[in-house]
Amino acid sequence: SSDVCSSDLNKQYVTADELVETLGVSKGKAYQIIRQLNDELVAEGFIKIAGKCPRKYFEKRYYGYDSKG
Repeated sequence: SSDVCSSDLNKQYVTADELVETLGVSKGKAYQIIRQLNDELVAEGFIKIAGKCPRKYFEKRYYGYDSKG
C-alpha cells in the first residue's frame, strides 16, 4: 500500500522537525543543516529533495558513521 511506501521513504530521510527533536536546535538551524548537507550531495552529483536529507548521509556527516539498522 502507499502507506508502507511513504513510511519507508520517511525512514530513509531526516526532516527539519526530526533534527529539532534529535539535536535540540531551532527549526531554522535544522533547515540550515539540511540545506548544507543537500548542497554537498548536489556537488557530488546527487539529486536533492528540499527540506529532507538522506538519513545515512546525515548520520555519516554528523555522527561520523553509517547506521546498520
